[in-house]
Amino acid sequence: MRIAVTGASGFVGGRVARALAAAGHTVLPYGRRPAAALREPLPGYVAWDVTGGPIDAPAVHAVVHCAARVDDWGPESAFHAANVEGTRAVLATWPRAARVVYVSTSSVYSDGVRMVDVREDAPTGDCALSAYARTKAAGERLVLALGARGVVLRPHVVYGPGDTTLMPRVLAARWPRVRATTYAGRWQVRRVVPVPDGGRHRLSSTHVDNLVHAIERALAVQDAHGAFNVADAGAPRTARELLYRVLSDSGQPADVVSVPAAVAMRVAAAAEWTWRLAGARRGPPITRYAVAQLSEEHTLDTTRAREVLGYRPRWKAGEGPLRDPGEIRTWTRVRIGPVSGD
Repeated sequence: MRIAVTGASGFVGGRVARALAAAGHTVLPYGRRPAAALREPLPGYVAWDVTGGPIDAPAVHAVVHCAARVDDWGPESAFHAANVEGTRAVLATWPRAARVVYVSTSSVYSDGVRMVDVREDAPTGDCALSAYARTKAAGERLVLALGARGVVLRPHVVYGPGDTTLMPRVLAARWPRVRATTYAGRWQVRRVVPVPDGGRHRLSSTHVDNLVHAIERALAVQDAHGAFNVADAGAPRTARELLYRVLSDSGQPADVVSVPAAVAMRVAAAAEWTWRLAGARRGPPITRYAVAQLSEEHTLDTTRAREVLGYRPRWKAGEGPLRDPGEIRTWTRVRIGPVSGD
């Protein structure tokens, strides 16, 4: 099959492009960054920023659209340009593709939805704290309007080798705490990560290779269409368990400390106000959206993906590999920027 993959210079898109090529497909990879900036070469790679509009590209059988602006901070216009108009550009570039797979997010579920084993028919798009979620929901609607040709995948907390979002942000969130040791009377510095409600709420997670598997199934099952939740196998882990896994694997451990969710929300609101007043281009270290994501349960029902797509995730919740050999050095250098879905 001849498949175009957008966002191929990013975390998910790059993994998808390489996996599909390894499976024997002819892959046309596109990404925002120049080819010289890729961590690993991608044969046939073409630099294309989808916010620039459609391009003249070779015809394909299918499109996997991973390109997106992924962040919880920034102007609505920037998210709209990437996630809505960018999706229009992709659809206009390949109007005759028999299958379009849109990598979305479970963040699209509307405020007020009880996020416990949420199903795909729950309301989407009414997300007051997140321009990212609102515009991804709008992008979904464009793909769902294709009818039998369109598939939307909704993962949550995507992690794994090549991650440029979760791991760097967790490491950046560590604060120093100085304490005296009782056995020697010496001062000791220990890093801590403050988490709303101590991270006691359960979160569905999606290893990038499980997401790749879902994409492969969406391409293979020709009569499948509509939206599908995508998550790891087994019972979801708590945020605390996931954070300790990340910190332990990083080789830079820290303690998770509890902060009341109401206090964390007030601190986040103050941080956002200060950053806006200063005209800061990058976001604050804490946002109301991030606090909200950790202050209640967020678990997905993946029954539809299993029954319709034949989705059989390889990795259980939070247990997939986090890095390839040598990747820990990359984590310490990654810039926390506005775009990770390149």
